[in-house]
Amino acid sequence: MRKRTVLKTFKFMAAGVTVAMGVTPAYSLPTNESISAPADTTRVIDIEEVVVIATPKENNRLRQQPLSATSFSQGDMRNNSVTSVKSLSGLVPNLFIPDYGSKLTTSVYVRGIGSRINTPAVGLYVDNIPFIDKSAFDFNYSDIERIDVLRGPQGTLYGRNTMGGLIRVFTKSPFTYQGTDISLGAATYNNYKASVNHYHRISEKFAFSAGAFYEHEGGFFENTARNNEKIDKGDEVGGRMRAIWLPKENLKLDFTVNYEYSNQGGYPYQLTSLSETDVYYQDLKGDLGKVAYNNECGYMRHLLNGGLNIEHQAENFILSSVTGFQYLKDEMNLDQDFTRKNVYTMSQRQNSKTISEEIVLKSKPGRRWQWTTGVSGFYQWLNTEGPVTFHEDGLAWLNDMTNTNANKYIPEIPVERQMGPMTITGTMKMNFSDVITGNSLNIPGYFKTPLLNTAIFHQSTFNDLFGAEGLSFTIGLRMDYEHLKMNYNSGCNYSHVYSLGGTINFNPPLMPGMPSSANIEMVPETTFNQDISYKGEISHDYIQLLPKFALQYDFDKNNNIYATISKGYRSGGYNIQMFSDILQNDMKSNNMSDIAKKTIEVINDENNEDMKHLDEKTKQMIIGMMNGMAQKVKTNIKDATLYKPEYSWNYEIGSHMTMFDGRLQADVAAFYMDTHDQQISRFAASGLGRITVNAGKSRSIGGELALKAQITDNFILNGNYGYTNSKFTEYISNYKDAQGKLQEVSYNGNYVPFVPEHTFTVGGQYIFRMKSGAWLDNIIVNANYKGAGRIYWTEQNNAYQNLYGTLNGRISLNKGNGQIGIWINNALNTEYQAFYFESMNRGFSQMGRPMQIGVDLRCRF
Repeated sequence: MRKRTVLKTFKFMAAGVTVAMGVTPAYSLPTNESISAPADTTRVIDIEEVVVIATPKENNRLRQQPLSATSFSQGDMRNNSVTSVKSLSGLVPNLFIPDYGSKLTTSVYVRGIGSRINTPAVGLYVDNIPFIDKSAFDFNYSDIERIDVLRGPQGTLYGRNTMGGLIRVFTKSPFTYQGTDISLGAATYNNYKASVNHYHRISEKFAFSAGAFYEHEGGFFENTARNNEKIDKGDEVGGRMRAIWLPKENLKLDFTVNYEYSNQGGYPYQLTSLSETDVYYQDLKGDLGKVAYNNECGYMRHLLNGGLNIEHQAENFILSSVTGFQYLKDEMNLDQDFTRKNVYTMSQRQNSKTISEEIVLKSKPGRRWQWTTGVSGFYQWLNTEGPVTFHEDGLAWLNDMTNTNANKYIPEIPVERQMGPMTITGTMKMNFSDVITGNSLNIPGYFKTPLLNTAIFHQSTFNDLFGAEGLSFTIGLRMDYEHLKMNYNSGCNYSHVYSLGGTINFNPPLMPGMPSSANIEMVPETTFNQDISYKGEISHDYIQLLPKFALQYDFDKNNNIYATISKGYRSGGYNIQMFSDILQNDMKSNNMSDIAKKTIEVINDENNEDMKHLDEKTKQMIIGMMNGMAQKVKTNIKDATLYKPEYSWNYEIGSHMTMFDGRLQADVAAFYMDTHDQQISRFAASGLGRITVNAGKSRSIGGELALKAQITDNFILNGNYGYTNSKFTEYISNYKDAQGKLQEVSYNGNYVPFVPEHTFTVGGQYIFRMKSGAWLDNIIVNANYKGAGRIYWTEQNNAYQNLYGTLNGRISLNKGNGQIGIWINNALNTEYQAFYFESMNRGFSQMGRPMQIGVDLRCRF
């Protein structure tokens, strides 16, 4: 009969902790062996059995919990070229993180849930400290011990923006990892990097680490409009410090701080489709399939993170406090039309400061009743400056669009006038012209969007339920309160020149030999000045309840089966880029008001000779048209900019299995996700900037399988597969057609964009062991083939990337504490779209990175 392990003692010791079976200790076990000493066993090694990381909320290892998860050790990350969060894409079932744009853009999709802009759908914690802003998700991984990827809603314990899952990153502990690590690397496309990290345990009570890194990327893509310069080159530099103090045997203080500076080029978006009706078709058709834009783009970021973990071990419980601080200052410059035409540019400068606090009380591991109770909260100050500038081609485009549409739908007006004994009949076609003057139009925008979130949560697990050994039931509930506010200040000053003429075609001609038509100047050129401004404050708040229910049966400590029901949500917010769209609509409205007023004034002028050609009926018809065009609709800023929270229910069954005397690990799961108010990113109706909208409802059905097999002491095979069928079930979008009439389009039954139907990885590792005294200890060969697809890029499902895969490999030459690694990514040089979008009725894409070969050297002193 199996017996549940009960913790008797748990004390912090000089080497780390005392480890009891079934306990999650505060630190990993000591790792004093060489860099790549392989295990001499045919048993698959569970990462958590070798590197066990404490979290304030859980009591069991991941494979002992009712959830789907994947963990990566240092070796896993190195062998699979995991250098950032984006590198995890394809290595985890149903995880897709397209590598495009810059470090600002980290779009994480799991099981049909994801986000291109604004709030993330997947959370990120680093050393138990939450990263609130996804602009900070893409950071350097030079000092990382382990990564966990949890799939499915983690809202009960982790709250907002973990609806799709959670990524947990842990750095190395200076108590258990000693020495100085030096790493150098170089690769094709002019890539170089270097890092140094030192770990030192001063005494049984204090240890610290410090490190620094530098990386240069030469860039993969050329901009043909700027002398073929590499547009995605970049540099980053930074460092990290960590200090752990054990003032008492049951008290731990763990302090971390890191800083990064990044300066990147961007964005390598090439023109992929162009309509022949495009006003610039002749100028741009030669750029199809090329990256070609005239204005310089780039992204610069300062990122500072700090945190303090305090943990107190009492007799019957563990009390944790996690305090975090994040400072982010960045600037993005974008050639928003991504063509060689000088249409319009956009800048975005953010200044964000976030303070977070979480206090958690949990039971000791190994108890029949395990529980976790906590409170958390954070406050974020976020100031954003986002000016948009229309240049000469942009103003020409706006003016052409305005006048073409206006003249296209102005009808011919019948003319009949009595002149003495003659009756003059015919038709008149009006020629409308309204032009915004100047060489450029600047639209500034200043926004303050502070955010407050507080929460209280509890989760209990009852083991050996009803006396049935191995049967457990988990129930939990979290209440999140969120308060949003936006102070906005935007608008612009501009001038526009209006004129209206007419051409009367006489039928029949007035007299033989005389012209059959006459031009009249109805309204002479008139200049108007406009000053449009938006300044005010709006706010919004809401409460979310996030329950969780799970039933699990443990056959033994390594094999179980589970069923879970859980809810997660992604917070709402404000679309600050929507102000460009609002402004364009109000510019049209105000211009038409000026135009109508002036036109009616001229028509009613009895002394205007040109107006004598028009009878009273025709005049009233024109006046009616102008009054209709001049109607103003006041924009409701809150309704126009606010998007609601998205939430989903996840229903999942799964199993964790260890078989054949530990040689095979298998994790399998099936899920159904029901999502409401799904947030979709798309360009505003005017094409001016991306916005988030609520798309109604969708559902995702899928499954996951992960296998790892130790064939021999030297040979390991692994693989995973994820399937997601994610479709809209209730999504009807409204838009205005060319005539200004409101139309509806239904996307019901269409696939949700950016969600691969299939994700997979197949890989292996073989160790060539050398004889004692040889010049090498061993040679380790790793290879994997990973892929994703089909991926639909639009709600219309009219653009997609088919299933594709990339072959990657690494050879490591190991001797003691030194290693030389030779690696290759995308060995088959597979061509695929990493990203696609449509703007201004044009299609753009970023291609995936081509084959790259590199070498790195690592040593530890």
